[in-house]
Amino acid sequence: MLTIGGLCWLCRMPLHLSRHGICSYCLRHLTAPPACPRCGLPSASPDLPCGRCLRQPPPWQALVAVTDFRPPLSHLVHRLKFSHTPELAPVLARLLLLRWLEAHRHGRVVRPHQVISVPLHRRRQWRRGYNQSDLLAVPLARWLGCGYREDTLQRTRATPAQRALTAARRQRNLRGAFHCGQNLAGCHVALLDDVVTTGSTVAEICALLNRAGVASIQIWCLCRTL
Repeated sequence: MLTIGGLCWLCRMPLHLSRHGICSYCLRHLTAPPACPRCGLPSASPDLPCGRCLRQPPPWQALVAVTDFRPPLSHLVHRLKFSHTPELAPVLARLLLLRWLEAHRHGRVVRPHQVISVPLHRRRQWRRGYNQSDLLAVPLARWLGCGYREDTLQRTRATPAQRALTAARRQRNLRGAFHCGQNLAGCHVALLDDVVTTGSTVAEICALLNRAGVASIQIWCLCRTL
């Protein structure tokens, strides 16, 4: 007798493997437009840095995103963050794993030694009940055999939510807001955030990690706002 282990989070049809969370049909439709492999913004070639990165490269070497910030994935990210649905985390982490494996096959990324999640301030994490980036990072580090520590980065002061600020104010808002408590000199690092918009948050952390002497940084995110 066939038993139904779960439903797809997107189309609500029965899944063959419930742990996947999203059916193969919906997975095929989670596509992203061609993007620069370094900044993740629209580009004619997914294999060569765009003109923006050639003129002013960001403080990281590669960016891996599942899609740009649009439905249906943006709805699932919103549910994970604001609707207390932590069971979505391994489902979304698997999408990011598949996108990373694709980039790795094409030689765009190296396997990192350490996965680092963007931290929340302790008060915001207490109100939410969890840090969604931690929930994504744990299975990814396990699947790829990378190191992971929840306390590698700390947010040393509370800051206003980034989504309410302009790009210039986002940069000022985050100055000196993070501390790295682990020796990462010579390590290839993956920095994970759920959504990258202007890149201000990951750029501030990358500056800190580069000063610590990391070998390279790749950004992992579910959505890259274009």
